[in-house]
Amino acid sequence: MKPNWYIIILLGLSLITHFAYFGHPNETVFDEVHFGKFISAYYTHNYYYDIHPPLGKLIIAGFGSFFDFRPDFSFANIGDEFPDKTYLALRFLPALAGTLLPLVLFFLSLRLGLSKKASFGVGLFIVFENALVSNSRLILLDSFLYIFGFSALLFYLRYRQNSGRPTVNLLLFSMFAAFAASIKWTGLTFLAIAGLAELLRGSTSYTRLNLVRGRNLLIFFAAIPFIIYFLIFAIHFSLLPKSGTGDAFMDVRFQKTLQGNYNETDTSIKPFGLLNKFIDLNKQMYLGNKRLTATHPYSSQWYTWPFMTRPIYLWVKDLARIYFIGNPIIWWASTVGILMLTIGYVTSKRERNFTSTLLVGGYVLNLLPFIGINRVMFLYHYVIALIFAILALAYVIDREKERKTKIVFTVLIILSALSFVYFAPLTYGLPLTPEQYQNRSWFNSWI
Repeated sequence: MKPNWYIIILLGLSLITHFAYFGHPNETVFDEVHFGKFISAYYTHNYYYDIHPPLGKLIIAGFGSFFDFRPDFSFANIGDEFPDKTYLALRFLPALAGTLLPLVLFFLSLRLGLSKKASFGVGLFIVFENALVSNSRLILLDSFLYIFGFSALLFYLRYRQNSGRPTVNLLLFSMFAAFAASIKWTGLTFLAIAGLAELLRGSTSYTRLNLVRGRNLLIFFAAIPFIIYFLIFAIHFSLLPKSGTGDAFMDVRFQKTLQGNYNETDTSIKPFGLLNKFIDLNKQMYLGNKRLTATHPYSSQWYTWPFMTRPIYLWVKDLARIYFIGNPIIWWASTVGILMLTIGYVTSKRERNFTSTLLVGGYVLNLLPFIGINRVMFLYHYVIALIFAILALAYVIDREKERKTKIVFTVLIILSALSFVYFAPLTYGLPLTPEQYQNRSWFNSWI
């Protein structure tokens, strides 16, 4: 099959899985109650506070303005019905990002040295991953994080392999890595992965870390990403000049810059400039994340994520439910794949090469930060590591030359597609009888 057909098939299937039942339910679901308020604030210009950087909300708000979105809806409660169809504009770009992610992973797999068929398999696993689909169909930010982060890695590999213009690839890497970090701080791991890979490359016996590489590290791995990150906050502040619900989280010198705040006219307070506002907000974001110690019935610990023991209940109405639940075939097979690759990497020098190092390193770097965190955590914190595990699974199978192994890969893809359809009602919020729902609750912890 020609590469163009792989792309067409992946795009077609991804459009179907991500835009089937698009807009359903026409009610607020899960964290839409938060992000809907934040997005609306860009229209009222009232300052809000969130523990995540602002880029995702800015993107959705900007797109919504083309479709006459108005901040009239309160996003007060899960299950509140939207008054009109303009909420579809807010859900569109996350769904589009989710739709394009399989293509990014297909091209990334090729760059990692996987065969076209194995890379196609990676794309299909992403297409049929229920958790990825459910998360991208709502007013949520994660699909932006994934596509920006893995696009950054793709452009880094293009630079490393001398494909196209090196400076252009490095610049695109910097941009997408900065965008990922500007969605959620977990996006910084993509900068870390590429940065460590470049440092290791410079420390090998056959390549020394020369002045050119040192300059590139400074400019494209630090300076440009920081400038982009800073400018995104500058735009954020410029659109929120008025006092709002987020005032109380900020320093009084920050509050003085907000129109209508009670500190605005206090002459004894010196107002913050742009840089100090940037520093104060990032400090409060860090403290806000640290303060999230409350329990939640659907929270889970990091060591349970590879086994998907606790999905997240997002929405319910009558006999319809939406869960953040992964495709069990893909989830558990990828856990076996990353385990096999890691064991081989640790025990045998022959197993250590650039691809295996990046996959094992990428997985570990996206799991390690959560080990020492006391805040409440959820299954969706594992998704970046999951994608590295999927890549590891395909890589482990692809390097085996036996025909039986290739058949196993084909069987896994078929089973994944069937499993996706089986769990689709919990992905799209389709009605299930009590018996049908119980049949999909394979473990007590899934209920």
